[in-house]
Amino acid sequence: MPLSRTSPSQGPGSPDVTGFHDKDTGSIQYLVTCPETRRAALIDMVMGFDPRAARTDTQGPEAILRHARSEGVQIDWVLDTHPHADHLMASGWLADRLSVPNGIGEKVRDIAGLWRGLYHLPDAFDPSRDFARLFTGGDTFTIGNLPVRVMFSPGHTMGSITYVVGRDAAFVHDTFMMPDAGTARADFPGGDAGQLYDSLQALLALPDTTRLFVGHDYGTDTRKDPAWEATVADQRRHNAHVGGGVSREDYVALRQRRDATLSLPDRMLHVLQMNLRAGRPPAPDSDGRAYLKIPLDRF
Repeated sequence: MPLSRTSPSQGPGSPDVTGFHDKDTGSIQYLVTCPETRRAALIDMVMGFDPRAARTDTQGPEAILRHARSEGVQIDWVLDTHPHADHLMASGWLADRLSVPNGIGEKVRDIAGLWRGLYHLPDAFDPSRDFARLFTGGDTFTIGNLPVRVMFSPGHTMGSITYVVGRDAAFVHDTFMMPDAGTARADFPGGDAGQLYDSLQALLALPDTTRLFVGHDYGTDTRKDPAWEATVADQRRHNAHVGGGVSREDYVALRQRRDATLSLPDRMLHVLQMNLRAGRPPAPDSDGRAYLKIPLDRF
């Protein structure tokens, strides 16, 4: 079972949120529950993937499903904030397993077009087939009795979105990290540090007590235990990259300097070929096995 921690509902209109930390990738997966109805959504779920052997497994999502059943929770949605570069998405597997819709931002179509060229796979990827719902900024839906609003939050990718659930929870993916760690990178194809700054400022305009649930945590030199929740007020005052009112120009320069030192995630070129299919593998070859195509000397 992944390390988990629950942030309880703060009263009417506030969800229970359980975060599950994936040790291999530092990713946080969320079970978001309406306390009144016990209806729930899963956000940014991780499928096991060993990049050395290109082997997949379902141990992580299976453990989280067992937890949900033990809590008497009914899952109605499988949601992602963007096509992840550092972990294999469990979206398609869970949607098929649970017979529920899966969703992601509608600009995944643009991301798919970009990566068709990078992989030289002109006929690959059909997000409209692999995701039941492609959300636009401003779209709304419900988790039980809780309203959910979608915010368009580009910068880390060109198609990232945030889910604002109820009156006090937002799932902010790769925008903010914990205040002592700063913010997410913006150097992947289609990323943009200026757009990321604008997305960060839009999130900081949410009410001060809004709980912001981040997409990753790796600890810091002084904090070894993973964490994934901070309020808007905490981020505004203390975030290492934008706290205290850093200008857009200064942030872009900081982010670009930082990103120039970072390596690609070790899973990126493998998993994006599947994540643009909601985590499903390509169609099998004549031998019955699926294969991935990795571009040499491209990055």
